[in-house]
Parts: sequence; C-alpha cells; structure tokens
Amino acid sequence: MTQWLRTPKGYVMISMIAFLLIAAVYSLDLRGVLNSFIAVGVSVTADFICASLAKKKRAFPDGAIISGLIIALILSTRTSWYVVAATALIAISSKYLLVYKKKPIFNPAAFGLLASILLFRTGQSWWGAFGDLPAWTNVILLIGGYMITNRVNKFPIVFSYLGTYFMLLLIMGFFNIGDSSDALRSPFINATLFFAFFMLTDPPTTPAKDKDQFIFGILSAVIGAVVYGIFGGLMYLFVGLLVGNLYQYTLKRLTVSSSKTAGIRS
Repeated sequence: MTQWLRTPKGYVMISMIAFLLIAAVYSLDLRGVLNSFIAVGVSVTADFICASLAKKKRAFPDGAIISGLIIALILSTRTSWYVVAATALIAISSKYLLVYKKKPIFNPAAFGLLASILLFRTGQSWWGAFGDLPAWTNVILLIGGYMITNRVNKFPIVFSYLGTYFMLLLIMGFFNIGDSSDALRSPFINATLFFAFFMLTDPPTTPAKDKDQFIFGILSAVIGAVVYGIFGGLMYLFVGLLVGNLYQYTLKRLTVSSSKTAGIRS
C-alpha cells in the first residue's frame, strides 16, 4: 500500500481527496462530498463492468476513482445526482470504447465533462480548485500540481500550455477579443491551473517525449483560447485537451503506418 501511494496515481488521488476535504470544510458545503461518492461509485462500477466485458485483467480501479473525483470537483455542487452519475458513466465508457492499442484516446474525465455540457448544460464551478476560496489557497493548488507534474515528468506540457495560453490572452485583451480579462480572475484562473496540473498531465492520453509534449501543450492552448474567445464559458479547456488527444492519436497512427511502409520496402 505504501509503495502504491508513491506512484503518480497515488499522488493524484491523495491530492484530489485533500482538495475535496479542504474545499468542502472551508465552504461548509457537503453536497460536493456527496457528489464525489456518486461519481466515484458509478465510475468504479462502470469500470468493473466494462473491464469484465472486455475480458481485461482485474486491477485496482485507481484510474476510475481519479476520474470520478475530478468530475465531482469540477461539476457544481448543485448538480443533480443523476447528471453526476451520467457524466461519470460517459467518462468511463469513453475509456473502453474510444481506444487505440488498448489505451484510451481521450482523457476520460474531460470527455465526460464536455459531454455533460453539451447534453445536460451542466454548471461547472470548479469548486475543488478553490475558485470560491481565498486567493492564498492557490498555494495549495500549486504545491499539489508541482508534485504531480514532477512525478509524471510532464513539465514541458504544463509550461508550454500555460505560457501559450496566457500570451494569447494578453494578445486577445489588447485587441479586445472576448472577455480575456475574466480568464485571469477566479474561478477561471483556478480552473486553468487545476486543468493544467491534473488533467493535461494524464500519462495514458498525453505524449512522453519532451518535443511532443511542447507541441501538445501549445496546440491545446491555442485551440482552447480560440474557443474561449468565440464562446466563452469553461468548456474551452476540455475542447483544447481533447483536440490535443486527437492529435496524439493521429501521430501514433501515422508513426505506425510509416513503420509498416518502411518494413515492406526493406
């Protein structure tokens, strides 16, 4: 158990639970805790059923637990229980239905959350990112984010994403495009940091090589900023990430195709 806690998923799970407790206690709102039980319960159950149908070897459902926690920390605490459950179900289903070489193409939590916006018009307060708490709580967010990013070696993605994203916001603000100034205030800035550290760094759906990480981060930021400038809201974060996931999937397919072609010619 001690060894597992030192793994990247162990770090993420501990951070998610800590954020959950801090935000719930400080805000004196336990509805988010209830939503977390629902989201995690549905995620774990769906993961078990999908794994059984796919005849995959049973393992501790840490990925499903993390997806459930992220969904609960992002959805508004006022979200109906069945919408929370549906969002978790969609997230885990995408993990098994949209795959390439037995690995998910899209970040499950991001996929489920974007689907919940489009299907249920859910409110996403990012309360678990301390958007409604005093500014000093961002220090906790940054410490947790640093630990996770360092553990999974994803600093190129985080730095390229945040650097590109904030630069584009400054340009958009200069030309009065969209409400770019709002993106630098709570809860938008909290959402961006949480997103960059805990969702953009997901190892199964993001590249490992530094060069590919830089491209992935820049692409996600550009797409996200464009969507924000046009539509506003908070779905731009998920759209940027999912486009980055799609780019990563396409890159893998092209690499495999090139290898096969080279093998045939040789």
